[in-house]
Amino acid sequence: MDTVARGYCPKDAVEFGPKAMEKLNAAFRELTFLLDRGYDVKPASTFVGNHHLLSQRQRMALARAASPAASLENRRAKELSRPPERLALDGFNTIITLEVALSGSLLLEGMDGTIRDLAGLRGTYRIVDKTHRAVELLLARMEGLGVQEALFYLDQQVSNSGRLRELLLEAGERFSVRVQVELDPRVDGVLSRMAGVVTADAIILDNCQSWFNLNRGIVEEKIPGAWVARFTG
Repeated sequence: MDTVARGYCPKDAVEFGPKAMEKLNAAFRELTFLLDRGYDVKPASTFVGNHHLLSQRQRMALARAASPAASLENRRAKELSRPPERLALDGFNTIITLEVALSGSLLLEGMDGTIRDLAGLRGTYRIVDKTHRAVELLLARMEGLGVQEALFYLDQQVSNSGRLRELLLEAGERFSVRVQVELDPRVDGVLSRMAGVVTADAIILDNCQSWFNLNRGIVEEKIPGAWVARFTG
C-alpha cells in the first residue's frame, strides 16, 4: 500500500504559517463578530475573506473553526465528559481526521473544542496506509474508556465504504468493543437524532441529543506531533 499524506496541501506551510496566522486571527475575530450577530457563515466568511484577501483554503479553515456563541452554548450543554457504553460514530468524519493527523497535515481546533480537517470527501474515498492505524487508535481509545459498543455509520454513496466496513469489522475482532457498521445514504440525518455521537460535523453537533469528543483525546495523547492550527478570538 502506497504511503499517502491525507489532507496534504503544499501551500499550507505558508498560508497557515506564523506570519499568516496574524492575519488569520484578525479575520477570525471579525468572522465570529458577524456570526454572533446572525450572519450566515458562508456570506460572512466571503466578506471577511475578501477584505483580508484570503485564499479559498484559508476561508474554509476559518468557517470550519468558527461558531456563533449560541451554537457553542448548545454544544457545550450536550457534550459528555465520559462516554456512554454505546457510541454512534460518524465514520468517515472521524477516521479521515485521524488519517490527516497521522499524515502531519493541517488540522483545525474548533471553538467547540473539536478537531477538524480540510481534507474533504466529495464522494470519493480510498483506504490508505494511515487508515489501519487510525482505526486501531479509535478502537483502543474506546476500549480504554470502557465503551462496550461502537456503531459506525458510513455514507453509503461514498466509494469504498464497503471496504472500510470490512476493515472496521475485522479490526473489531481484536478489541473488546463490539463493532457494528451501517451503510446509510443519510448519515447526517440519522446521527442528528441520536445520543452519544462522535463527530466534528457542526450540523450534527447542533442537533444530536449528546456527543463525546473522542478524537481530541486521541490526537492529544497518541499523536502529540499533529499540526493543529488554533485561531484566537
